[in-house]
This record gives sequence, C-alpha cells and structure tokens, in this order.
Amino acid sequence: MSAVEFDRMLLDNREFLQPFAFSLTRDNESAKDLLQETIYRALANREKYNTGTNIRAWLYTIMRNIFINNYRRKKSSVTILDPSPNDLLLNQGHAAASNNVEMIMNIKEMKQAIYELPAIFKKPFQLYCDGFKYQEIAAALKEPLGTIKSRIHFARKLLQTQIDRN
Repeated sequence: MSAVEFDRMLLDNREFLQPFAFSLTRDNESAKDLLQETIYRALANREKYNTGTNIRAWLYTIMRNIFINNYRRKKSSVTILDPSPNDLLLNQGHAAASNNVEMIMNIKEMKQAIYELPAIFKKPFQLYCDGFKYQEIAAALKEPLGTIKSRIHFARKLLQTQIDRN
C-alpha cells in the first residue's frame, strides 16, 4: 500500500475517531489532542499496518492505548502530601502571629529531642531534615530504601511522643 493510499484511508476514518475520543476524555480539547496524537502515531507506524485489515479497529486500538497511557501517567504523578504537623501550618490560608521566644524555645526542644534519638534513627532523620531525598539517604548510608523510610517514620513517631509529653 502506498503512502498516499494510507493517508487517504486515515483521513476517511478520522470522522469515526472523533466521537470515540470524546467518549474517552469527556472534554473537547482533550479529545482533539487525543485525536491528533492518534493520527500522528498512525502515520509514524504506517509500516506496522497490515494491508487488508480493519483500519478503524487499528486506529481505535492506538487511541485507546494512548488514552490509557496518559491516564496512568497522570495517576502516577499525583502529589502525596506529608501529613506531618508542619504541613498543617503551611497549608493554612491565614498568617500566624509570630512569637520569636516561643519559636526559639521550640527549636531548642526539637534539636534536643533529635539529639536524644537513637543513633539508628538520628542520622537518616537529620539527612532528611537537611533536604536529602530518600534515595540519596539510602545511597549515602548504604541501606535499602525501605529501611531508610521506616527509620525516618519511626524517628518522627518518637519525636512526636517526646513533644507530646512536654
């Protein structure tokens, strides 16, 4: 099949793809983007089309796969917020009155509480507080990623119980 014949078949079946794209996305702009991506992929993979097979089914499959891949990509990129008490303060929409003396005392208490942590929890927690990512901490301490995550979690729990007692 020549490129011109393939392009003609593609354009003839474009009108059938539009409603399917809209039924997947439920949004006109997203449907247009999906349709455009489908046409692009079909043109880029022209050699994979077997002459004589149902081109609509082939195009529907391409479109569905693109939609599923985009959905999975969006789903996996969802940001998960850290439920620590610090986030609660950051996410509140109003300004808090600052009391430097209380803040300095709280920082001193926090540093003392971190200093009193068992060594196994202290080092990963300090690195985490310094802004290192879990993977970086695991590499630096030559420990598995899950171990680092659990140690930081337990360090938070220990600190929380120490602060609650005071």
